[in-house]
Amino acid sequence: MKIIIINGPNLNLLGKREPHIYGRQSFEEYFLKLQEDYPHIILHYFQSNSEGKIIDKLHEVGFSYDGVILNAGAYTHTSIAIADAIAAIRTPVIEVHISNVYEREAFRHHSYLSPVCQGLVVGLGLKGYELAIRFFLE
Repeated sequence: MKIIIINGPNLNLLGKREPHIYGRQSFEEYFLKLQEDYPHIILHYFQSNSEGKIIDKLHEVGFSYDGVILNAGAYTHTSIAIADAIAAIRTPVIEVHISNVYEREAFRHHSYLSPVCQGLVVGLGLKGYELAIRFFLE
């Protein structure tokens, strides 16, 4: 099984950025733990602050991977182009958000991505990525 985690803008700052919302652990540290916990699957990780690069990555993996776990960050609430890319690929996508976006600003309550994703994990911290992996394993 081959799964990729794609993180969008500002998620490269996890561990430093607003730790009261996102925690103190970097995603790279967390990803190493995921690889240790799931050695029987191929896990890849990609992060970009650029909408176009996220779309390019979805196109690249969207016909050959078994699953995509996508935290598009703020693009979730603005990017019809990323939604179109998800709709165009065959690989199922799970949308993940570290924080509970429904407890935050009103503009974060709408996702352009949810209607084209297979599922959504919100507000469970970094654990949401693991839950998405477990979904694909079942």
